[in-house]
Amino acid sequence: MKNNETLMSEFESKRPFQWLIHCAAWGVLFGLPFFFTGREAQPVTLESYLRFVIIPFSFMIVYYVNSLMLIEKFLFTKKAWKFAASNVVLIASAMIFVHLMMQYLPNPHIGRPRPEREWQDAFLFFLGNAVLYLLVAGLSVAIKMTNSWYKVQSDKTALEKERAEAELKNLKSQLNPHFLFNTLNNIYSLISFSPERAQGAVHELSKLLRYVLYENNQHFVPLEKELDFLRNYIELMRIRLPEQVKLETRIESGEASSALIAPLLFISLIENAFKHGVSYSNPSFIHIQIMAADRYNLTCEITNSFFPKSDQDKSGSGIGLSNLRKRLELLYPGRYVLECGQEGSLFRAVLRLTLKEENV
Repeated sequence: MKNNETLMSEFESKRPFQWLIHCAAWGVLFGLPFFFTGREAQPVTLESYLRFVIIPFSFMIVYYVNSLMLIEKFLFTKKAWKFAASNVVLIASAMIFVHLMMQYLPNPHIGRPRPEREWQDAFLFFLGNAVLYLLVAGLSVAIKMTNSWYKVQSDKTALEKERAEAELKNLKSQLNPHFLFNTLNNIYSLISFSPERAQGAVHELSKLLRYVLYENNQHFVPLEKELDFLRNYIELMRIRLPEQVKLETRIESGEASSALIAPLLFISLIENAFKHGVSYSNPSFIHIQIMAADRYNLTCEITNSFFPKSDQDKSGSGIGLSNLRKRLELLYPGRYVLECGQEGSLFRAVLRLTLKEENV
């Protein structure tokens, strides 16, 4: 997650590259006379080069006065008329400066008669070159506005990421107590009729909590670690199952063992299967299958008999599935399919994910 200081440091780190581009562009412009020298062309002398560089030098003044001062002071503060007036004064001053310099610098074309009507030449000079200066000022505005837009978009993206990170962290904080709450309920039900099995369940729970506390702090974990956690959880739940419940599991990472996955994604689906799929008086079943079709696509399919809980049983309060949907939308937007629903006397949940590679 990037804070404002990190964004500013990244922005500052790009400035040397930007100035390098500026130097290259101005270097090409100032070096134009040397690019067109040849046998038939006039040789570049000090006097002719000085007369040439006056114009790009004035362009540079107009560009950077706009970029470093006028745009931020007037245009970004919605004082367009002050910006326009300042540019009129700036461009007029630049053109007067160029005209005067051209008059007083030595002219390499000796023998050329001086114009008799200098005011007309000055007027034509101003009129002919005003468009060029306006283009330079416009280029400065375009580049400055583009850089500003990219910075605003970068800040906006960072703020959206921070919001998503905060929401994800909040969902995780809800998930951990929810998982612990349901597991403790299961262990509590064992104490009354099998204290030894309850003791073993507490030991298994300590292993699960170690994973939840240490691995859940990461955004993504290796798939095989997550599947080991699910296998341990299922074995913990198996301890309290009555004999008439048929539990079948097939959990294999296959080619996707090196892929990364967000932790605790499937636990809500498995918890619901044990919560609603087990009856102590009727035959019931839970079928859990988690398989990888290839290196990137994983499918979790859970089918169980369905015995809805009464209104008095509020354990979990149904936050598991809604929490899962929000996490999937934050972590796997456009890369998941979640289907849950009752089919007659059964309940079926299917989650398909496109995983991340290990080096991503």
